[in-house]
Amino acid sequence: MTRPTSRDVATAAGVSQATVSLVLGDKWAGRVSERTAALVRETATRLGYRPNLAARNLRLGTTRTALLVVPALTNEFFARVYTGAARIAAEHGFGVVLYPSPDGTGPARDPFASARAALDGIIASSMAADALDAIGGNTLPLVMLDSDPTSGTAAAHVNLAMADGMRQITEHLLALGHHRFLHLASAVDSWTFDTRAEALTALLGPGTELRTVRSPLTVDGARTAMEAALATPQDRPTAIVCDDDILAAGACKAARRLGLRIPEDLSITGFDDLALATAVEPELTTVHLPAERVGEQGMTALLAVLEGTPWTAPDLSVRLVVRDSTGPAPTA
Repeated sequence: MTRPTSRDVATAAGVSQATVSLVLGDKWAGRVSERTAALVRETATRLGYRPNLAARNLRLGTTRTALLVVPALTNEFFARVYTGAARIAAEHGFGVVLYPSPDGTGPARDPFASARAALDGIIASSMAADALDAIGGNTLPLVMLDSDPTSGTAAAHVNLAMADGMRQITEHLLALGHHRFLHLASAVDSWTFDTRAEALTALLGPGTELRTVRSPLTVDGARTAMEAALATPQDRPTAIVCDDDILAAGACKAARRLGLRIPEDLSITGFDDLALATAVEPELTTVHLPAERVGEQGMTALLAVLEGTPWTAPDLSVRLVVRDSTGPAPTA
């Protein structure tokens, strides 16, 4: 059965094809009677007519489609970012295509024959702007999320107050009497993790110790790194500050394997407030990141850019969620 056309609607309604175009394009006011407009709409519904969006987009020079590029689909944070972006997009008749970069935060390959012909703009989360050149990040409107705000190629940025999140963690641990810190840092090379590391180093003053161990962004990788780092009792920290809840879960596993109690012997903090944070035992003290809000603002920023409107906004606030994985520093 062939798909009904606007000509079929015109024939069935007894009107011209131009009238059908005016009514279904919502441009009939003052040119077509309300009775005729209602007849055309009813006929189109009865025949199951749907506009050819591809032809319309070609005619208008727009696809009403945005590409959201993320480093991975396995991280809950990026799923939440997509949810927020898709919500705003739907309110404005846009679609969002989610694309995990095959090389993580490295250069992303063009998922289409030519992204410039298939997209109106790009939103990229936790990526470097030059990693998007192959997709069209240097020619299509580009909005960067959780990325270097000094990037010159992006039309707009949406960032989280990462340094403030690290401040909240540090002040919480210092108030509990901790002075020997270990930073379990992500081995992923990205602006967002560099920002966390720089903030932690700047916040710890005289009288504190800080050691850094880098790990792949996996539970097993973090567990292995922490088993080695905690093996010698005299060198053990009293607090582990993790770049991510996934790393914190690995640190918790390592502590249990070594017979260390959390938080009596060792306090552990995360970052992101993923569902994982309340799945581990004890539940994880972490920084809540409003990922859906990041996606919402990212899509809002892209819409503003497409309309030629300058877009700026302060960093989104984050908050410390204190749970049972942190406690007073051990006295011994």
